[in-house]
Amino acid sequence: MSAPKTFTTAEVAKHTQRGDVWTVIHGKVYDISKFLDDHPGGEEVLLETAGADSTEGFEDVGHSEDARELLQKYYIGEVEGGKAAAPAKPTAAAPAPAQEQGGSFFWAIPVAIAAIAAIAYTQLQ
Repeated sequence: MSAPKTFTTAEVAKHTQRGDVWTVIHGKVYDISKFLDDHPGGEEVLLETAGADSTEGFEDVGHSEDARELLQKYYIGEVEGGKAAAPAKPTAAAPAPAQEQGGSFFWAIPVAIAAIAAIAYTQLQ
């Protein structure tokens, strides 16, 4: 039996579009492209974490043993270092009171930080 293929987080991060969706769960890389239409929770939840580590979301849902066995069908290798980057979290809109006070720009700070972090992450790979 040969060693499993190893993928970098940058390689995994390239697979985020419908028809080419990879995810990482517990350090293992899965090509779930052909599972999108069959996922009981809908394809959107899979696309939200495409190209990133989905372990937390996978475990939070409490998948059955059958789901865990089915996952093995899509296994393609391991992620280098055992964990991929966490999926980008959507930024929340500014709270209503700030909007009533003339449209505060406090929401721009976390957006700018997230953008800078994403750029730095890709440049350091």
